[in-house]
Amino acid sequence: MRPSAFTEVSEEVSISRMTEHDLLEVVEIEERAGLSRWGWAAYYAELQGNHPSFMLVARLRRPLEQGKTYDLAGYIVARLVAGELHINNVAVRDEYRRREIGSTLVNHVLEEGKRAGAGIAFLEVRAGNSIAQALYEKCGFQPIGTRRNYYFEPVEDALVMSAQLQTEA
Repeated sequence: MRPSAFTEVSEEVSISRMTEHDLLEVVEIEERAGLSRWGWAAYYAELQGNHPSFMLVARLRRPLEQGKTYDLAGYIVARLVAGELHINNVAVRDEYRRREIGSTLVNHVLEEGKRAGAGIAFLEVRAGNSIAQALYEKCGFQPIGTRRNYYFEPVEDALVMSAQLQTEA
């Protein structure tokens, strides 16, 4: 269930599998985005796990530093369980938001999940994060419920959202 090593998405963005070499930047993005902390060890364990998961990174082709070809702009982590795709984390660097990178990552992982046989996708998002909710709705997700006090630091409810990936027979 591994996506192709490198996918050309646009002239500006490419999507590729996350590798161990990406983890420091992934954790940096996670911390700056204020996501519930996974940390390096959890991402590494997920990369090494023997289960169907999708760990992708988005890179921009515009160098930020001299000699640097790509810049890690964002990432997504999802897992396939019993025909369901669960999106665990999605984050984009602040300076690259509003450039369709988040929706590109979400749509890419939804397509990968669909090809792997997932019939539905789920995620949780902070109840107060209307920007992320709008992004997910744009990608086909709809709210289906609430998990009380799901998030910590600060404590907040989660809105559960789902997207149908396969048409029911």
